[in-house]
Amino acid sequence: QVQVTESGGGLVLPGGSLRLSCRASGGTFDRYYMAWFRQAPGKEREFVAYVPWSGGRPSYADSVKGRFTISGDKAQNMVFLQMNSLEPEDTAVYYCAARGNRLVLSAIHRPDQWYYWGQGTQVTVSS
Repeated sequence: QVQVTESGGGLVLPGGSLRLSCRASGGTFDRYYMAWFRQAPGKEREFVAYVPWSGGRPSYADSVKGRFTISGDKAQNMVFLQMNSLEPEDTAVYYCAARGNRLVLSAIHRPDQWYYWGQGTQVTVSS
């Protein structure tokens, strides 16, 4: 059984920062490809960021470029999301997604292409 566990959410003032962490463990793969998604109330789940273990450039949603940074530890199957200059529009439940097989870049934005999900961590940006 693959387990995906996120941590690091919370309440923060506009302009503040948070760092999310995620670990994938278990299952039959030594390495998992991982990404961050988020879902705001009444909205569909949307892609946030992805880091390719091959050493290529990370991918970001346009709405978070320049403010969020994704990083990871391939050996530990961990990814991190540093979120700076947070805005009320960033309020959502943030989910970590994982899969054992490599995914083409054109498909990383699609939630239905990711097999394993964490329980989500709430991020609330409010004054």
